[in-house]
Amino acid sequence: MNDTVEQTDTAPAWRPCIVAFFCTWCTYTAADLAGVARMKYAPNTRVIRVMCSGRIDPQFILAAFARGADGVLVGGCHPGDCHYAEGNTKMLRRAELVHRVLDGMGIARERFRLEWISASEGDKVKSVINGMVDTLTVLGPLNLPGTFQSWDNELEEGNEARALQLEEEPSHV
Repeated sequence: MNDTVEQTDTAPAWRPCIVAFFCTWCTYTAADLAGVARMKYAPNTRVIRVMCSGRIDPQFILAAFARGADGVLVGGCHPGDCHYAEGNTKMLRRAELVHRVLDGMGIARERFRLEWISASEGDKVKSVINGMVDTLTVLGPLNLPGTFQSWDNELEEGNEARALQLEEEPSHV
């Protein structure tokens, strides 16, 4: 009888990290409803509560990616239901800007998502988060901080090579 325990790979499987900016009046309340109703959705989301989706600066979204988020989700009130009249339409325009910037950086558009979710749509919070986790799992890790580090390393190597080249060149004086 063999008493040895079979070795398995104990490294945890990668799971996407999502930063979610939720409007306090609608989407955050819907997420709260989903929690109270014990709806199960992926625990990969870090929710940041904001007063209105119109208050989300595109820099916040890009900063989330730069600090390691694999995806960013913005949730706001349905058009016409914004508590600040036009905050969600501002976010809609900014979302297009964010998509253009992500395209320019070579980051898949699917990594950023804008959704209109009212306070009574806890089930929609669940389906949107689970759907986004599925999409990001297929895309794989973004690893933007690691990419930045490799760019920094390339710059340092390039600077060192240029410095060596300058030392070897004869002076023209």
